[in-house]
Amino acid sequence: MTEAPQGDAPAPQIWPPVWTGRAHNRMQWLPAAAGAACMALGIELAVEGPYTSGLAPLVMSVVGCVAVGLLVLFGTVAFTHVRVTVDREGLYVRCGHIGVPRRRIPLDQVSSADLAPLVSPRTWGGWGYRWRPEMGTAVVVRRGPGVVLVLGTGHVFTVTVDDAEGAVAAIRQWVGLGSRAG
Repeated sequence: MTEAPQGDAPAPQIWPPVWTGRAHNRMQWLPAAAGAACMALGIELAVEGPYTSGLAPLVMSVVGCVAVGLLVLFGTVAFTHVRVTVDREGLYVRCGHIGVPRRRIPLDQVSSADLAPLVSPRTWGGWGYRWRPEMGTAVVVRRGPGVVLVLGTGHVFTVTVDDAEGAVAAIRQWVGLGSRAG
């Protein structure tokens, strides 16, 4: 019977098995409130609307207000916050309260991970899930630091997240990129 040496201790873990981070944008609740108000107007018109102009204009007004209200409400609530998770398999991005839109990037596709000290909605054309031909794809929920991934295909993906430095360090650790300056 062979015994293991008493002095051997398990190897220390270099990085946590999962890194998670979030970013919030409380300003998105203002357009969401406007969307809810538009829906309320549509409901008010349906319940108490004047039927003097006929039924067709009233139905068009109600449907228009409710449709615009739903689009604005759900389009803005989807980007009130973002959750980013990094594990040994990949980077996962989930937006809003229901997690849609979402993005998964396998780490074997990442060729570099860098810190962007300032990601601005103005640069990307607003908040949300953005694509610009010269810049790549981004999830921008607020102004501030973010993670920039260059994929093996040459595509670039940027996401704003609190503790972006920690996310970059975790990605580099899992990918084996070392600690190059970003």
